[in-house]
Amino acid sequence: MDHQGEFRRAALELGVPEDEISRFGEHLRLAIGLSGRGNGSPVGHIGGLPRLPVGMEWPSAGDIPLPLLLSVDCGALPKVDGFDLPADGTLLFFVHQEMDAGEMGVHPGQYARVVHVAEGTETAVAEPPESTRVGKRIDVYAKLRADLPLWLQEGDEDWHDFWEDLEWVDMSSFQQQLARYMERELPHLDELRSLAHDLWSSDALLVIGGYADDEMTAGSILAKTLGKGQWLPYLEEDRVQLASEWIPLANEGRVYEEPYTKFMIRHEDLAAARWDKALSVTVFDAP
Repeated sequence: MDHQGEFRRAALELGVPEDEISRFGEHLRLAIGLSGRGNGSPVGHIGGLPRLPVGMEWPSAGDIPLPLLLSVDCGALPKVDGFDLPADGTLLFFVHQEMDAGEMGVHPGQYARVVHVAEGTETAVAEPPESTRVGKRIDVYAKLRADLPLWLQEGDEDWHDFWEDLEWVDMSSFQQQLARYMERELPHLDELRSLAHDLWSSDALLVIGGYADDEMTAGSILAKTLGKGQWLPYLEEDRVQLASEWIPLANEGRVYEEPYTKFMIRHEDLAAARWDKALSVTVFDAP
């Protein structure tokens, strides 16, 4: 389906100029929301046991088995332009969240694995090693949802407080640049944002695609890619750049006082199916 065309036609009906629609469309990403209820058949499941190729050992980090976070049938997912997921087969996401939350770039990816099982592969439900924690299985259903970078989202505190609380002279040059861009190039931002969410919105336990440009994700990606072994500070322009280069393969919803994980991958690595290049970012929100 031509989602960009659908959005363009609806925005034109609202009277938004075509060039502004195109500028907004450069930032709009469609993502796939996975929830525990929906129409049709499930597209996968959170938790539970995976179907692995016959003879394949359970993914582990040395002698530490990695629990299954998500299993999803790629062929059953809605198609999204510009998001190079496999056309078929199964994507499996394994992560030991407690260990992953503590490694912070020391050994990138050590406690997480992404496995693609090709269509037609002989598989069987895998029996977990004795020490493996098996999460409750929740079958999930897919629905498209609109996603924008944080600096374009309505009411995001990280990005918008300075427009309300700071004088222009107190803003950084990059903050001023964003403010000018939104004011001059996207005067119908509120209408375009509302339209996108009216067309594609969903509650989700986990999201495939879209953006994951929050503070911890940006700092963790820098730590892991630069190999510094610690969370790194960054400039806001770094965060915007990371959001353009990386995309979430699986973005688990935030759960307070529990760890939650995002699997991130560069666009070119996704297109080339280089699953070993995916990075996991596990965050633990504690009081």
